[in-house]
Amino acid sequence: MEMKLIGEKKTLLIKITGELDHHIATKIKEEADKLMLTTNAINVIFDFSEMTFMDSSGIGTIMGRYKKSRALGGKTIAYGVNSDTLRIIKMSGMDKVIKLTSNLEKAIYLIDKEEIHNG
Repeated sequence: MEMKLIGEKKTLLIKITGELDHHIATKIKEEADKLMLTTNAINVIFDFSEMTFMDSSGIGTIMGRYKKSRALGGKTIAYGVNSDTLRIIKMSGMDKVIKLTSNLEKAIYLIDKEEIHNG
């Protein structure tokens, strides 16, 4: 897992490598919330391009960051979603509240240009 701030976009980029299970989910929640608080980031972009597995704790992590971002007036976007992860996202209904796109450039474009109505 890797997090970095795209400062001029007020965006936190969270790249998940490998499995998004309970252990990683807890770490993401703690670090992301801390970074959003200390950096004034309001948007969250998830990079799933190297994620191989996600369980229900991953869904909770994503939805928690979505709710925090939305409360701050921000947007939540995910990219690099493989077919297994897409199935989980659709089954959970997350595709109704977070925007899915193909790469980081498109995600940043959506942060800048498109009005996303989260939920």
